[in-house]
This record gives sequence, structure tokens and C-alpha cells, in this order.
Amino acid sequence: MCSFSIRKSPNSSFIFPKFAPLLVRHCLTLPSLVPILKPPRFRVVASLSGTSWVSQASKEKYGGWALIEDEAPLPHWKSKKKWRNVVITGVGSSLSSRPIVSAASSTIDAATVSPPQSQILSTRRSLLSGETTASEIAKSYLSRIRLTEPQLKCFLHISENVLKDAQEIDARIARGEELGPLAGVFIGVKDNICTEGMPSTAASRILEHYRPPFDATAVKKIKELGGIVVGKTNMDEFGMGSTTEASAFQVTANPWDLTRVPGGSSGGSAAAVAARQCMVSLGSDTGGSVRQPASFCGVVGLKPTYGRVSRFGLMAYASSLDVIGCFGSTVADAGMLLHAISGYDRFDSTSSKQDVPEFQSQFLSVDSFESKPLKGVKVGLIRETLEEGVDCGVRSATQEAASHLEALGCLVTEVSLPSFSLGLPAYYVIASSESSSNLSRYDGVRYGNQVMAEELNKLYECSRGEGFGGEVKMRILMGTYALSAGYYDAYYKRAQQVRTIIRKDFKAALDQNDILISPAAPSAAYKIGEKKDDPLAMYAGDIMTVNVNLAGLPAIVLPCGLVEGGPSGLPVGLQIIGAAFDEEKLLKVSHIFEQTLKGSSFVPPLLPNVA
Repeated sequence: MCSFSIRKSPNSSFIFPKFAPLLVRHCLTLPSLVPILKPPRFRVVASLSGTSWVSQASKEKYGGWALIEDEAPLPHWKSKKKWRNVVITGVGSSLSSRPIVSAASSTIDAATVSPPQSQILSTRRSLLSGETTASEIAKSYLSRIRLTEPQLKCFLHISENVLKDAQEIDARIARGEELGPLAGVFIGVKDNICTEGMPSTAASRILEHYRPPFDATAVKKIKELGGIVVGKTNMDEFGMGSTTEASAFQVTANPWDLTRVPGGSSGGSAAAVAARQCMVSLGSDTGGSVRQPASFCGVVGLKPTYGRVSRFGLMAYASSLDVIGCFGSTVADAGMLLHAISGYDRFDSTSSKQDVPEFQSQFLSVDSFESKPLKGVKVGLIRETLEEGVDCGVRSATQEAASHLEALGCLVTEVSLPSFSLGLPAYYVIASSESSSNLSRYDGVRYGNQVMAEELNKLYECSRGEGFGGEVKMRILMGTYALSAGYYDAYYKRAQQVRTIIRKDFKAALDQNDILISPAAPSAAYKIGEKKDDPLAMYAGDIMTVNVNLAGLPAIVLPCGLVEGGPSGLPVGLQIIGAAFDEEKLLKVSHIFEQTLKGSSFVPPLLPNVA
């Protein structure tokens, strides 16, 4: 790996000399970098610790300031030539460049990219050692949100109590009190999960300004363990959508490319973690709403078994499918957040009394791994997920991920799920039917904002007509039709029969294999507005994920490679599916896969106009 050093100036900045472009071209044989480094006003300002870099280019030509963190790709400076295969990393007073490679590539030595580290564990170590304080961490995250939020629009509301909560943690440390496992961890919460005294609108006008008088069970557990809720993240209205474009308030952008969607419906939660606006976040998954945005944003998304986490305080979309899930920048972070919110809850009759394993025991250091740490693990690659309709880049990244698992000792074979293609239509019949029933409560009288009218029917019509968005109205109509007299047997009943077949197919496959793998989505993130007017094409994007919800199984998505697109490539996620209540095995396999993945760093490119 070639590198070049620049002498430190008295004002703690590094000034690129005029010959720097020539030096870069000579070392890296990448002429496309030259136009990027030419501007005379370009400079890199380093923090004293050497862990972050701030670049300033000509504001007229290059869009102002951008923050560069360790191993983050270059900002979106305009160049006539492609330069997406280069990232800059900074340590001390040197800069270096390396190409981005796919999951199974061995062209880069593992030492060039450190395995991703848990932010939850590192935060705890920093607080207990006195290296930093919760207040300092809070100010850092709030500052980053202020810098990035105008471009990303991940949050609908930022908590007013962040600094107050952080100061309370500092006070507890000063008093020598024991800290909870999530102390000082900054957590985003999807806007359909109730938070006491904080707006919880499900991104819908009909619940605008609603502030619940209670916390959802998952949120309550987080607070009891010391977690700090940063704010409420954007989403598709009531969870109905795959792009976050169906929010009634704003459209969230993907941190990897501001012109692309972050996925949905938990797009705000995924994008916030990817942009490091929070350490971890909560989302909800009805048909892939945690896993698909995790794939699009290059983060880890974990959907637990149905019943593992209480749904009390989660605004219902499709009650037999909804689960609360977790986002993190590492498998360990997502797993520790899941452990914190799991367990039986008397307020949710569907929550399970199954014991919750100690997931953290699976997150071993890479130094302790054997040469074949997954020896003997049987992996089934679902054949139907790699057939027609899947982008070539996604198919290639998934196959390379399978090869990486083989290198770790897994026995990978192809498996077939004959009912796979039936899952999508069955899902949309069931989910729309249940949403039609669940959302009937928002009538302007019992729940929801009221539009005054002289007649009761007119009040219902106006309150729901003005309160619900187009996507929600369409799904309510679809569900009402499927449940109507004369059509119930033809649609809803038949969809439930298909659901039973899907469960049986998964059971048969998991009886022969420890885990199943597939892509998380047929493509990488697409452009904002690209599928907004074509709902069938958008619905088809859920084909990889809906079957897991119908079967009630756990699944995790983690980044496994990059494909063409955007300023520095677009992430692709690998979906790993396990047997019911076997999250422990999923987390073990995923953690080892993540820690041994060579040559890839899934930190999104920098925003072009951060001031």
C-alpha cells in the first residue's frame, strides 16, 4: 500500500504542496485523483488525536466543508473522471489510499482494514476509564447531527433531554455507582415506537403532535439500562413502504449517495446509524423493514423471532408479522441491543417466555479465532434468491460471501424453497388485511387528529382523508377488499394457507442446515423517486425478506460487498436466516463473518455540503 506524508504546520493543519497531485499519481497510478487535489485552497485539518480529518475545498467549486472519519471515502467533490475506488485513511501525519474490494477478495492484506469494533463496548470502556465523559460524547453526536441532518433528514424529532441524561450518567460515575450495559449509548428510535413525552407520529399527519404518556416496553428497558434516546427517526407512514418516501413529513437520503433511498420502512433508523448520528437504533420489521434498509445503508440489521421482543408500544401495522428490530454498525452492537430489549412482557400476550441467551458470549476477539472457526456449520444457499430479477452485482456479492463462509469452514450447499415465489402475494394480502383492521381506530374520534364536520360520517371521511397518505389509503382499500364478504376465502384464507406451506418449507430446509443465506434485496439502493410511481416494482423488492416474517423466523443482514453506483460504490447485504429463537447461532456466524471479512470498510462517503 503506497502512502505519502505531509509535514505538520504550526496551526495543526496539513497543507498539500503543489507537487502533491504528482506524488499521488506516481504512487497510486490513479490519474483521476489529480483534478480532486489541484485546488490551491484545498487543505486537510487534523485533530490532535489523528482520528478525524476535516477538509476544506474551494467553496465556489467544491461545496464547502466535509468531515472525513477513519477509513471514510473521499467527499463528493466533482470530477470528470471516476474515482470511486479510492478511500483516504488518516493516522498521525500520513494519508494512505487503498481500493475497495468485494467480500471474498484477497488482494488486500487483512492488516489494511481493522475489523469493525463495537461502539457500545468502546463507549463503556471510555467512560469507566475516565478517558471521556458522557457529556462530551453527547455533544459530539449532537454536533454531528447538526452537521449532517440538513442533507440526510434521518430524524423527525431530537430529544431535548440528551445532555441532561448524559450529565446524569457522569454524576453516577462520579458517585461510584454501577452503570448499566447501555450507559452512555446513544440510540435512535423509529417514530412508530412510543416514547413518553416525545412525539410519536408513525410519520403520519393523523398522529401529528401526538406525545404518548408511556414508553414502549423496548424503550423502557433501554432507559433502565442507561441508554440515551437521541430522537425519533423518519419512516414510511405506519411502516407501509420500502423507501421512506411515504413519510408525511420528509424524505430521508442514503448516506452513501444523497440521490438514493435508504430503504424502508425503517430508513431513518438505518441511515442514522450509517451516518454515525447515533450508535444503534430501533426499527420495526413487518416484511423486511429492518433488513432491507440495513442492506441499502451498509449497516447490520437484526430481525428477532416473532415473540422474542415485546410489541407493547409499537403502533400496529400487521399484528401477526410486526417485530421490533435492531440496527448497529457491528454485529456485536445489534446483538447487545437485542439482548437488552428481549424477554417476556405481560403487556403483550404474543411475547414469548423463552429464556434469553447471553448473546455477548458470541462476540469473541478475532485473535481468538481458529483457522476454521465455523468448521462443520451447514449453510443452505437459497436457490430461488439468485435467479432472474436479481442484479448481477448482488448475485456476485452473495456468491462471494458464500465462498467466504466456506473458507471459514462452513459446508455450503444449495437448497430449494418451492413456495418462495408465493410469499410476496401472500404477504401483501395478509399485511393489507391486518392493517385495514388495525388502522380503523384512527377515525378522529377515538384516535387521531380530528377534522370538524357537521355529520359523523363526514367527520370520519375528512379526518381519515386528510390524515392518511396515499400509500396507507391504498393498502387499507386492498385489505378491506380482501376481507369483504365473498372474497375472504379467495384471498385472506388462501394467503394464510400459503403461509403454512412457507413455514413447512423453511422447517424442512433448516432441519438439514444450521442457517440459510440469501441476498437481502434484489438490488442495491435505487434513486429517490425511481419507483414511487410504480408500486408493484417497489413491492417486488421485498421478495427476499417477506417469507421470513410469514414464518416468524429470526434473520440478520450484514454488509458483504460493494457494487457499482454512487460516488464510492453501494453496499450489498447478506441475509442469514435461522431457526426460531436461535438468534445466538445467527449472531455467532455473523460476527465471525464480519470480523474476518478482508479489504472492505463499510463507512459511507462524506456529505458534500456539511458546514
